[in-house]
Amino acid sequence: MKNLFRKIGLSVTLAASLSVAAQERMTIVAPFPPGGPVDVLSRILAEGLQKKTGLTVVVENLPGAAGNLGIDKVKRARPDGKTLLVVPAGNLTINPTLMTNFPFNIERDFVPVTMLAKAPNVLVASAQAKVGSLRELVVQAKARPGALSYASPGIGSGLHLAGELFKQQTDTDLLHVPYKGTGPALNDVLGGTVPLMFSNLPAALPHIKTGKLVALGLTDTARSPVAPDIPTLAEQGVSAVVVTSWYGLLAPAGTSVALAEQLAKDAADILAQPAVREQLRAQGLSDTTQKPAEFAAHIKAETQTWARIIKARGIVAE
Repeated sequence: MKNLFRKIGLSVTLAASLSVAAQERMTIVAPFPPGGPVDVLSRILAEGLQKKTGLTVVVENLPGAAGNLGIDKVKRARPDGKTLLVVPAGNLTINPTLMTNFPFNIERDFVPVTMLAKAPNVLVASAQAKVGSLRELVVQAKARPGALSYASPGIGSGLHLAGELFKQQTDTDLLHVPYKGTGPALNDVLGGTVPLMFSNLPAALPHIKTGKLVALGLTDTARSPVAPDIPTLAEQGVSAVVVTSWYGLLAPAGTSVALAEQLAKDAADILAQPAVREQLRAQGLSDTTQKPAEFAAHIKAETQTWARIIKARGIVAE
């Protein structure tokens, strides 16, 4: 190698410097395919962190095993801030209870850095269902237990659990109809085959605007800037159904508190830029960063909530 550098006119010292520089890179692991919110957030962070740190920052899409393949890579990485993970809420707060032999202990194996962004979910009714409000839904559901059904992207998904939490909080009985993905579920609600669904707001919003879906309420603590006219369920008296699709940044266990706090600050600075906020808004997302300790507490509390629902309802992963 030294001879090669001499042949092209570089000194051994410079060659050594280039070798060190080549190692100075940061990897953000996105454990899902390109194109989705995890990938979008990873690439926004990569561009921003590269400018802030001077390091080469790359995104590695590593899908497989419901996200566990990429998560495992970060678990095994050195805790030096050079390998980070962007992951959706379900992998951190639902799968530990839902999956038999879940291979990670989130609290032990990772250091939560910050929540990055979130999108509210929305309870919608098909236009054919003739359910014009949340109050009408609850009245109908109580009058005919088990007669109304709701679609979800699959057993154990966050949107399925939102429905189970709603049933618990309103003391209603709705029939769950699982699908393989949001698209097929939403199509059948649009077609009137299934009357109800908890959906990600970005997926449902175009159909709400055209009148094909009726928005009954957001599953968040406040209205969304993307759709300020849609009230929350809390405004209508169902305050405990707070279920958002959020995405977080984690580092391997052993990462220092100081480094985690600096990464959280850097992420907050990047996501607060007006151009980035517009980019997130186009995806139906809003930035919502936290300090590492706050994020850790959020993960713990949400995990406990879902564990209670999963066990009480006897939900088993497909």
